[in-house]
Amino acid sequence: MEAKLVADKVKSAHIDQFARRNLPLAELWPDMAIDEPPLSLISPSINAAALLLDDMVATGHGGSPSFLYEDVVWNYEQLLDRSNRIANVLVQDMGLVPGNRVLLHGFNTPMMVAAWFAVLKAGGICVAAMPLLRARELGYICDKAEISHALCDSSLVAETKTVQSLRPSLRHVMSFSALGGDLDAAGTLDLAISRRSSAFTNVQTAADDVAIIAFTSGTTGQAKGTMHFHRDLIAACECFPKLLSITPEDRFCGTPPLAFTYGLGAHVLFPMYHGASVVLRKSFSPEDLLETIARYRVTGLYSAPTAYRAMTDLVAGRDIASLRLCVSGGEHLPLATWDRWLAATGLKIVNGIGATELLHNFISASGDDIRPGSTGKAIPGYTACIVDEEGRPLAPGNIGRLAIKGPTGCRYLSNIERQRSYVSNGWNLTGDIYSMDEDGYFWYQARGDDMIISAGYNISGPEIENVLLEHPDVAECAVVGVPDPERGHVVKAFVVLKRPSDASESKAKQLQDFVKLQIAPYKYPRQVEFRETLPRTPTGKLQRVALR
Repeated sequence: MEAKLVADKVKSAHIDQFARRNLPLAELWPDMAIDEPPLSLISPSINAAALLLDDMVATGHGGSPSFLYEDVVWNYEQLLDRSNRIANVLVQDMGLVPGNRVLLHGFNTPMMVAAWFAVLKAGGICVAAMPLLRARELGYICDKAEISHALCDSSLVAETKTVQSLRPSLRHVMSFSALGGDLDAAGTLDLAISRRSSAFTNVQTAADDVAIIAFTSGTTGQAKGTMHFHRDLIAACECFPKLLSITPEDRFCGTPPLAFTYGLGAHVLFPMYHGASVVLRKSFSPEDLLETIARYRVTGLYSAPTAYRAMTDLVAGRDIASLRLCVSGGEHLPLATWDRWLAATGLKIVNGIGATELLHNFISASGDDIRPGSTGKAIPGYTACIVDEEGRPLAPGNIGRLAIKGPTGCRYLSNIERQRSYVSNGWNLTGDIYSMDEDGYFWYQARGDDMIISAGYNISGPEIENVLLEHPDVAECAVVGVPDPERGHVVKAFVVLKRPSDASESKAKQLQDFVKLQIAPYKYPRQVEFRETLPRTPTGKLQRVALR
């Protein structure tokens, strides 16, 4: 049965209706106040790319810097030029029609951003993937979202082509360089855009046309696609950024990948909504971050607690005088990390919690409103509370499940069972265990599922178990997260070998390398412990809690 969209005031621009057909029924959505700001302020016909990019150029920001990469600066007008050319290639050379899904597999580079805008301009749906993902994981995403087009970084083309060789439905693949200027290789996006016009007429999408499908790992080991509309992207810009007081003079950098919605907001949505600029790199070490802040006079930094811990020991003597804003996300920010960074720099880290299902942060605090150790309060536009196992709101001081309502919310791609689990009585249930005090501040307690959060990455224990069980020497295994002073938690695998006498350090390394070859390397078990048996319940269920 096709979902009937709430506030469907404008006909969808999507010719390919896959996304609309695979939305959950509207009665399974969380409650959203579509008649209140910020949703009530958003036009029923809007293309988020046009508002974030075309409108900025039209209102006089064309000559302002948008993205800096190494020694190159793209202003807003140059970004628009590249995005329009890519949009023309998508439509004229690759046969894209509105509603088609496009895989974007790349690093944090200007061309990755330009490609993201181009897909939205052409009415397509962006499906961004982490650069570390292997063909196995990319293939699942392509199958789930029925992806027909892919644009990938030139260094990742082999992995993407492997996916294409097994999926005739992935009809078109083009690669690009970081800046789009490599004209020597035939068949590349770089060469194709040099032959296309810089003028493009944006597709007039409806506000409730799907703009992105963001995938996140779940406790089942399979990725879940979360569907966000054009209006959601703009609504997010009207919420969390209001705590940050962003101006056109701000310049940001950070570690989250563009494929994470945390990174999408940090590096694209929020700065461009305010005419600011961003320094991009394929990857950042703690030393790189500090050098970048000094070199480019960065004013705003997005990263994870792991990076802040590492930078604290390196910051002495560094020139970070330009930095005014530090945002932490991806995992819980320990009070000790917050205190040490403040002592070392004089800067308060803005903590917060968000979710791919809700696009970005919904609880946070900044400036004098920060209470060290707390995640913050519900961001204006959102409502949050603590509920018990039956979904009943709890009084302040009680520990329970975190529940959220606001202008963005969970809509899983073709996953009714998980939708019913995540959304209950109109609330989004994130799987986090919190308490709320009398003043409305939320205090993190624990994760409520088997997700492992390590150095800001969400890692599914069952996914790693599935890979380990494919190794011919493994009889049983269990994967959990264990505390780690640097990464928050690390992945630990408990393994029962078919031949217990083979247990050794070399065997542990062999299993680690096996996982790295199958899935993204950051997911591999950093600790491996061999056991003769694993703890189980009387009914035979694995007791992971006994291993933590």
